[in-house]
Amino acid sequence: MGMTTGDVHGRDLRYFLAVAEELHFTRAAERLYVSQPALSKQIRALERQLGAALFDRDRRGVVLTPVGTALLPHARAVLAAWEEGREAVRRAREAADGTLVVGMSTSPGRGGLLPAIRSRFTEAHPGARLKLRQVAWDDPTAGLADSGSDVAFVWLPLAGADRFRWVVVAAEPRLVALPEAHPLAARESLDFTDLLDEPFLALPDGVPELRDHWLALDARGGRPPVIGGEIGGVDEAYEALVGGLGVCLVAEGNAPLLAREGVVVRPVRGLTPSHLVLAWRTGDTRPLVRGYARAAAGLGPREA
Repeated sequence: MGMTTGDVHGRDLRYFLAVAEELHFTRAAERLYVSQPALSKQIRALERQLGAALFDRDRRGVVLTPVGTALLPHARAVLAAWEEGREAVRRAREAADGTLVVGMSTSPGRGGLLPAIRSRFTEAHPGARLKLRQVAWDDPTAGLADSGSDVAFVWLPLAGADRFRWVVVAAEPRLVALPEAHPLAARESLDFTDLLDEPFLALPDGVPELRDHWLALDARGGRPPVIGGEIGGVDEAYEALVGGLGVCLVAEGNAPLLAREGVVVRPVRGLTPSHLVLAWRTGDTRPLVRGYARAAAGLGPREA
């Protein structure tokens, strides 16, 4: 077989890398969000182009051939370089049009926090544009980790804390949201010990630090929480509460998002506060990033 590499694309290398790391076609396909037949076909096409098999497939599974092993570090290097290139292009493009992307998983609200930061920021950077980006709860960095956001409103604790810097913008008590019909909803306020045996709604597994914080693991004295359901967003949390799947803790500033028909929110004694922060990547010294951080820091934390 001759070797014609004129048409090897980034996608081919990404597919190869996924199979090489998973050593399992189905798992690799799931990770890439493609069908397994499409993935197998793409890998066969790449093998034809390279004139050699990259994987041995047998009953026991998938292993790299010597050729696949030789390609692996180079595929990684090419993809890493391309990722850096894409990031450089994104930064250059946004620097050129002066755009700062602000990530958040729920709107910070809190008595005009965003407008206050915006007005301080635009005073110092009149030409800059702010772009707000909503990010799902399964990314606790609200887009900082994948560079989709330049700065982000996130909750502490933050995973990989050394990768980020932050300023606290709000320190708020953790309250509990309960279905209206719940026996404890009749009380004006609760002790956390009243809630120890209640089923709780938990954040996704992929965000362990935040999941533990909103389950108040630090206040359970080693007793494992009862998990009544998983929630990935405000509407899901509201539906699960109304459906009686469990109770959940909520920062005071987010309480209005859940305290709708059928749900009540009550103060809880015996819990440390929650901290909403504005975060950015360590070492990101771009003027707009620093300017927005300064504007946020200038407001000081709002103690509820």
